[in-house]
Amino acid sequence: MLDISSRVRVHVETLPATQNDMGVCDAFEQYVPVGKPDAMNAPHPPKVAGIDSTVPAPAHTVAPVTGTSSAPPATPQNAPGALLQDRLAGWVSDLTTLHELTERLVRAGTLDEALQELLRAGAALVGARRGLVALEPSDGLGPVTSIGLGLARSDLGHIETVPRSSLSYGRILDGLPADDGIAEPDLLAEKGLDPRHREVAARLGYAASFALPLGTGASGRLGAAVWLYDEPAEPAERQRHLIGLYVRHASEHLARLLELERTRTRMATMAEELLPSRLPRVAGVQLAARHRTSPRGGGDWYDALPLPDAALGLAVGSVTGSGPSAVAAMGRLRASLRAYAVMEGEDPVAVLSDLELLLRLTEPARSATALFGYCEPALRRITLAGAGHSPPLLLGEHRAEFVETSVSAPLGMLACWEAPSVEVQAEPGETVLLYTDGLLRRTGDPTDRAFARLHAAAAGVPAPLRRDPGAVADHVLRAVLPEGADTGDSPEDVVLLAARFE
Repeated sequence: MLDISSRVRVHVETLPATQNDMGVCDAFEQYVPVGKPDAMNAPHPPKVAGIDSTVPAPAHTVAPVTGTSSAPPATPQNAPGALLQDRLAGWVSDLTTLHELTERLVRAGTLDEALQELLRAGAALVGARRGLVALEPSDGLGPVTSIGLGLARSDLGHIETVPRSSLSYGRILDGLPADDGIAEPDLLAEKGLDPRHREVAARLGYAASFALPLGTGASGRLGAAVWLYDEPAEPAERQRHLIGLYVRHASEHLARLLELERTRTRMATMAEELLPSRLPRVAGVQLAARHRTSPRGGGDWYDALPLPDAALGLAVGSVTGSGPSAVAAMGRLRASLRAYAVMEGEDPVAVLSDLELLLRLTEPARSATALFGYCEPALRRITLAGAGHSPPLLLGEHRAEFVETSVSAPLGMLACWEAPSVEVQAEPGETVLLYTDGLLRRTGDPTDRAFARLHAAAAGVPAPLRRDPGAVADHVLRAVLPEGADTGDSPEDVVLLAARFE
């Protein structure tokens, strides 16, 4: 029971107009009943064209009083309180519904999840079963996509064949002002309906639609959403009011997620552009690389560059931090290592020493790990030097073992870095895997278990896949990373570089 103190006398005649002109919360705060109301009447959900709304509607009538009852008849002073009580019950129900739906929306962490939740919540509010949202920001920066609810990809393809001017959401995307939405209560009965639209509507089995624009004052138009009815129908005035409140809140959330998605895309693009666009072809060795960028942009990198005397330089590394600064530092470090590798690649220790000096002088607040190998394909030999980096893995028909490298500090951690190199002698058909620590950290396991997981994945590569370093890398990624960790959002970059000797 609501216990609301008596402060303002209610004018019942103004309530219907007030509900239409004011927001739910404003009306709730301004109009307060006189005295303590009785228990609330349960609201009754309306039906719109035979479709039950999942949002309860406020009751607007008071139960009649029979003349044969011994109770005294209701006085005019009691009737306004009962009517207002019913309306307050409806408003509380609406506020509760909107609160629950918006709570579910803000828990959506990605743009696609938020669009799906928008469609589901909108369908419940307007009493529809299917719908679609077309994301098409007016600034032209993208992304441009369509997501359906209860519609297969082929169904969306059929709808896209309809002329844009014949679709209600298409007219919104073209700039038609429609803040209150566009309702088409009986599509098949419209005489001016485009023949293709009539054909698609009959094929997909929808007879009515209701469309709303998505956008904010700051971001402009983001797109449009449309919900489809299986039979002629349109949302009632109360349903339009609720969906309007919800879409305004949802648009603000979508604008934030859209900007986050754009930032992630830019970071991934910038990181990919700073890495090799293609790997070199050198006789005697096959190369393959796999790179997974974190949404925030990390500093993991790899490189493979031809060197004099038919040699090959192989490198992987990781810069501390994340975001644009880490990506930029990674690009500078990789470019410097290429220069040092050309000058003194036969001595991997000298290459990393020069790199450490550069890092300490130019970016004293940052550290990095690195692994550089001078590869001689004709001899199937790699001379390796590592700075705080995980040891490579040698995979062959009869062995899968980690290469024993010396324990050393990362670059930038000591006043002068130096560590001994180690030689790896491979057999024909064997593959050397170089990787970054992100591969181990994405597993979520302790370090020793992560190493054991990696070793088991490499040892379990099927024999037919071992002839292709790309297939080996893919198998290791699938086996090492838990389900979804390969493609899902993670704060860790992953780099895997595979070199197979012929």
